[in-house]
Amino acid sequence: MSYLVGRSEETARLLALLHEARESRGGALLLLGEPGIGKSALLDHLAQASSGFLIMRASGAEFETELPYSALHQLCAPVLDHLDALPAPHRTALRIAFGLDTGAPDPFLAGAAALGLLLENDRPLLCLIDDAQWLDHASARALAFVARRIGAERVAMVFAAREDVGGLAQLPQVDVERLSESEARALLVREVPASLDERVRDRILAEARGNPLALLELPRTAGLAGMAGGFDLPAPRAAERSFRARLATLSPEVRLLLTVAAAEPVGDPGLLWPAAKLLGVEGAAAEDVSLVEFGTRVRFIHPLARSAVYQAATAAERRRAHGALAQVSDPVTDPDRVAWHRALASAGPDEEVATALTRSANRAQARGGVAAAAAFLERAAALTLDPVLRTERVLAAVEAKLSVGDFGVAAELLSTLDSDDPRVDLLRGRISFARFRGGDQPTDHLLRAATRLADHDPVRSRECYVDAIEMSLLTGGFDAVIAAARTAPPHPQPPTSADLILDGMIALTVEGHQAAAKLLRSVVADSADAAWARWPTLGFLLALELWDIDAMRGIATRVTASGREVGSFHMLPIGLAMLATVTAYSGDFGAATAMISEEEAIAEATGAAPLVYPRIHLAALRGRRAEAEKLFAGVGPHMSLSVQYATAVLNNGLADYPAAMRAAERAVATGDLGLAGQALPELVEAAVRCHEPDVARAALAMLAERAGGHPFGLGMQTYAKALVDDDEDSYRQAVSLLDSSTFAIAAGRAHLVYGEWLRRQGRRRDARTELRHAHEVLAALGAEAFAARAAGELRATGEHTRSRSADVSDALTVQEVHIARLVAEGATSKEVAAKLFLSPRTVDAHLRNIFRKLGITSRRQLRDLPDLR
Repeated sequence: MSYLVGRSEETARLLALLHEARESRGGALLLLGEPGIGKSALLDHLAQASSGFLIMRASGAEFETELPYSALHQLCAPVLDHLDALPAPHRTALRIAFGLDTGAPDPFLAGAAALGLLLENDRPLLCLIDDAQWLDHASARALAFVARRIGAERVAMVFAAREDVGGLAQLPQVDVERLSESEARALLVREVPASLDERVRDRILAEARGNPLALLELPRTAGLAGMAGGFDLPAPRAAERSFRARLATLSPEVRLLLTVAAAEPVGDPGLLWPAAKLLGVEGAAAEDVSLVEFGTRVRFIHPLARSAVYQAATAAERRRAHGALAQVSDPVTDPDRVAWHRALASAGPDEEVATALTRSANRAQARGGVAAAAAFLERAAALTLDPVLRTERVLAAVEAKLSVGDFGVAAELLSTLDSDDPRVDLLRGRISFARFRGGDQPTDHLLRAATRLADHDPVRSRECYVDAIEMSLLTGGFDAVIAAARTAPPHPQPPTSADLILDGMIALTVEGHQAAAKLLRSVVADSADAAWARWPTLGFLLALELWDIDAMRGIATRVTASGREVGSFHMLPIGLAMLATVTAYSGDFGAATAMISEEEAIAEATGAAPLVYPRIHLAALRGRRAEAEKLFAGVGPHMSLSVQYATAVLNNGLADYPAAMRAAERAVATGDLGLAGQALPELVEAAVRCHEPDVARAALAMLAERAGGHPFGLGMQTYAKALVDDDEDSYRQAVSLLDSSTFAIAAGRAHLVYGEWLRRQGRRRDARTELRHAHEVLAALGAEAFAARAAGELRATGEHTRSRSADVSDALTVQEVHIARLVAEGATSKEVAAKLFLSPRTVDAHLRNIFRKLGITSRRQLRDLPDLR
């Protein structure tokens, strides 16, 4: 194994990674550095040192970034014979991703399936991915997922890239720097054995600037005598010029052959040689071509060499190369590559090719390759002459670019279209929302589109106003949006759901809750209404505002199901977070914990930030002050309403009523849709206990305006009225109403406050009945603070409760609870791994921790434990 000059620190990091992987402590590194700096040499050096490892390689290609999963397919090719060993969902996901099957993809499973496929191998595994800056988007996402999931595996992954690349930027990085002058001099002496004139050597060192590739290429290109004149080029440019200089010595036939090789980035001889024959240059390989190696795979000596060859060719030569490759590629098995080569072979607008690219975009999107679809559509638009058709293709490309977060290119594409088209404003609003940092209000674009559509398309105009309302709830500017929405064109008869939502939101601001409820109640109650597929956040908040538990659960369930069905990285976590929150207040903390765990698993797998608010609410309901306050302190100002509401719930449970009152007042003062209203009963309870009757009565009046219409809302209103009026009939009615609701926590609390009132009235026997029931219910649910409150009241009546036995899940993390629940239900390690985007070995490691914490030794014992919360 050759020694790399000046790379001792880098090789030490890489060898340490290799050692850790041998010990089942896998990991990944990202090598970053300029072209020619030696990243590929480090990968080769590591491959030589990896005795006993199965080495798998992939490389991004500058001209391959548009084809989804091409790099992942390249990496997994050696182990595709293990595909049948994967669980069916994983096997299907990879077959669709690799174009071996048709159907809707599950992007969540693609990375997990790739991990499972790699781990079917019995040997330690070394994955080397070069030129990661050119990975196609789908492969980069899947490989980033794999890299985050190998901590308990015998797998080492090393990526090499010129700059930070998306999700890979989160990996531990090694910056590959330029060589020092002494190191560069040592390398030059070793690699150029000829005796060099001192002036020539100094000139080489000066021009190479510590870049190893430039250091070795400059003498080879210019000749030692010419070096004294200097070149004055940056090191990578100098190396690339070196490759171009070598090209200049070759015949036109060889240069055309190399152009074909550069245009076919996979390096498949089965495509290169037929294309070369078609162009009449197949015999050119007989010449000595030092820039490329022709073998079972065609490989250039360096990525810069490929780039130099491609860029040095004339536009006509590149078109000839792509045209030949299009003709020899199989239109049945690889229609997308055919379409792409045809597009690059086109000298001007070509509707036939543009149509083929559009079909490729549809296929790519069906396989989860949204980035590829965007590239196909962008190129199709460029080849389209008809202005109407071109507009449609540009808009479709922008939609696709937005889906993959390529906001800059999306904005640039939009700038080529007529700004008077309302659809342009709609898309600009989405781009602005995605980029929103407190400056440009994204709702401005939506409102402008709504105004432009008002005269000729009032239906879409009104829908734009609803878009703006939902966006304003997330980014601010709600009052300004409502003011603008009041100028919306009148709705047709009969009104659609969107019309009712728009009119209801205006009425909420202008006329109050009761007027709004008349318009909104029916559409909110229908959680299957198509409106909530478009405006799920608004729907959930309106259900909360109207105290409609069934609608909250229905909308959350629908969003979750829709997210799973289409594999939406955006929608599924939102649905799970909504559903976890409803489930927590329903008293099923275990199911809520499982949903939170799944949402966090998705966030980790995709590199996104988890949605914290379900955890906040669950911690408050549990009543564990230290755990809850640590969680509250870790979130940003955007979560302040949830934190204030949860703080009120927490402190009412802990009987710290002054703290609860302060937090509830802050939550109510926001006036925000949903939680501000839900905080009113907390404010009433805290104010009554703090002997602040005026505050309590004002909050009750606000609650009475909002909470009518649904049994749960009426129950909470009656609950608050009982506290304010000190009235037994109201207590009994609240207990009856809330016992019939699905919010079990609220029902338990109703029995608690009724029992507290009875004890204060001296009716100890009646109080014990209510308090005993409250304690049993709240303790069983895991609402520890409220249960402790009930226990304290029972002691005051002369009855002592048994201490709550430690719950089996108390010592477990959220993820461990989820794994334990799944295994207790009979899931295998592979099935759990598929659910939580883990490897089976990682699941087994978690199970060992679970067994140790719970003092058990088998899955059977886990199944025999009480229900895990």
